[in-house]
Amino acid sequence: MTESGEARAQASEPIRVLIVDDHELIRRSLALALAAEPDIEVVGEASDGQEAVELADRLMPDVALMDVRMPRQDGIEATKGIKASVPSTRIIMLTVSDEEEDLFEAIKAGATGYLLKDVQINDVPAAVRGVHEGQSLINPAMAAKLISEFANMSRKEAERPPQLPVPRLTDREMEVLRLVAKGMNNREIAKQLFISENTVKNHVRNILDKLQLHSRMEAVVYAVRERMLEIT
Repeated sequence: MTESGEARAQASEPIRVLIVDDHELIRRSLALALAAEPDIEVVGEASDGQEAVELADRLMPDVALMDVRMPRQDGIEATKGIKASVPSTRIIMLTVSDEEEDLFEAIKAGATGYLLKDVQINDVPAAVRGVHEGQSLINPAMAAKLISEFANMSRKEAERPPQLPVPRLTDREMEVLRLVAKGMNNREIAKQLFISENTVKNHVRNILDKLQLHSRMEAVVYAVRERMLEIT
């Protein structure tokens, strides 16, 4: 148990987590690792995507750990279903390889990021906290691929008029958003802009509040789509 975990447990309600995997051993391992953290509560487990959507609708978890490949309904379809019914749920994909094409589709469907299944089990609680705070578990290569894809979509929709006025971000917030779009984490952004990590976190929080979004990647995709960011 980390000091940050103890502090969070005292400051707020625990992070509610749903675990979804068709292998019971993996579910048990994840549940045991998370149960040791006072600021995290495992509220349910599902063995396939269909069950995951049903449980998420009933339990409204903050975070779902979602296997990519499962029987009955895979993680991609389950992600779409959960984001449709409980959009506030952050979804972390569990995958054996970050090269899977399915993973790219899952991120486009609304997942916040991914964890490789060979990750150290002690690193899982930190990942859950990170996505709960609005971070994205996506490496720079995946981020670049996603942004390029959405930039292409944006160009195809160039004639589409904006449905609502685009919220205005400050110059500094736009600087931060551009660096987020490059796949940089808070520490790297702070170093690049010569500001503290806490200041970066505040800027990211303000960006998400203004855009009424839940995660950094959603903010980047929105900014590309609304032509706030030019991705070449």
